[in-house]
Amino acid sequence: MRTRKPPNPRQPIPKLDDVATRAGVSAATVSRYYNNPSIVAPATASRIQKAIESTGYVPNLLAGGLASSRSRLVAVLVPEVAQSIFNDTIEAMSAELSLDGNIVMLGLTGADNLRMPQLVNAALARRADGIILTGIITDAETREQLRRRDVTVIETWGIPDDPIDIAVGFSHRAVGRDIARFLHGRGYTRPLLAVAEGARARQRRDGFRDEWRNAGHEPAAAIDVPLPTRFAHSRLVWRSATQRDPMPDVIVCGSDLLAQGVIIEAQSAGLRVPDQMAVVGFGNLAISGDMRPSITTVDVDGARIGREAVAVLRRRAAGERIVQKVIDVGFRLIARESA
Repeated sequence: MRTRKPPNPRQPIPKLDDVATRAGVSAATVSRYYNNPSIVAPATASRIQKAIESTGYVPNLLAGGLASSRSRLVAVLVPEVAQSIFNDTIEAMSAELSLDGNIVMLGLTGADNLRMPQLVNAALARRADGIILTGIITDAETREQLRRRDVTVIETWGIPDDPIDIAVGFSHRAVGRDIARFLHGRGYTRPLLAVAEGARARQRRDGFRDEWRNAGHEPAAAIDVPLPTRFAHSRLVWRSATQRDPMPDVIVCGSDLLAQGVIIEAQSAGLRVPDQMAVVGFGNLAISGDMRPSITTVDVDGARIGREAVAVLRRRAAGERIVQKVIDVGFRLIARESA
């Protein structure tokens, strides 16, 4: 009768010194490779990486064994990712951050940002090196808490009046003003603003109304659209438009998704876009240029916002003092067939 062999004893967990010995470098050099790969010579970095792969070493980044006290965790907090205008920003940031050996913690705050304080606390508890926000922190206590902490906070996709730390974005009020000037120049006189129940959408609405009034027009009508804005809300907007006398000659939507739905509703009702009803969107989603008619919209370089945010984190990690608190990436209005 054969006896069963006892199980193999566990292999010892590889250590930093094992990697250093295998690569023929000091433990401090391996530590530098993890903390700041760019300062290690390429040939040395290659040997270290091969030693890591052959030993199966996994660093304990929270144990304090590495030269830096950085956690290499960056929290990116966004309202949502489904059909989101923030996706280009998220992808650009994730790609750039991973090049530096960072890990991205993605948190969904909800369209109303109600989960924002909870996720901020989670990031702080994990000693995140940076917190990047696309939503807005309206809670004064949370904003003050972040100001007191030694953590880089980057507010994106807007320019707040009083940034917590650094802001990378653009003026939503200026977006509204530019749309108003564009429509005035095209001869439209009866706009309907389909405005989401969010602070930035209201900024665009207010900017539009101010510029529209300055051009000598009657106040622009507006309808509130629930958050998060969905394709089905286009029916609500269209119903409001048809109940007005006279009907608006242009509907300004808070998103391209909403604009797409409004165009479909108008066409279903037998109206020609833009001849009988014009439509303007926001966000320049991929579908905007593929629609027929293609959607006049506002383009924001989300990928650039992501790259600028990562550049701020890199400068802070290098010990640089950043004087410029606001980085304005601007926007552009793209005139297409729908208006």
